[in-house]
Amino acid sequence: MNLMDYFANARGTGVLATADAEGKVDAAIYAKPVVIDNNSIAFVMREQLSHKNMTSNPNAAYIFIEDSAGNKGLRLYLTLIADETNVSLVNKIIKEHPEICPYPDGANKYLVHFKVERIRELVGDKTL
Repeated sequence: MNLMDYFANARGTGVLATADAEGKVDAAIYAKPVVIDNNSIAFVMREQLSHKNMTSNPNAAYIFIEDSAGNKGLRLYLTLIADETNVSLVNKIIKEHPEICPYPDGANKYLVHFKVERIRELVGDKTL
């Protein structure tokens, strides 16, 4: 599956699920990821619970539900690769993709990179 093409064309809602070191799960609405290549993606994250969880548990899942008829979308299973605080890079990405962070604020933001371990359809057992 070509993630760059998919996320360039798909419209919908994303949910990022993370867990802390004790396994307490959190889920938050997230914009589409920045696709680095077919094996890695990144999200701009604020200094909130999802980001805090990533510092103690590198595993996450991202569910993308398409705005279309039927149950279309993807489930991405992720492992943290890197967590950047490069302000100029984060601001560049936000400028290129304003939907990532539509409400400007002074909060600390991070570019969090993930390896895509597995991709599955939104519904069913099929691995893509």
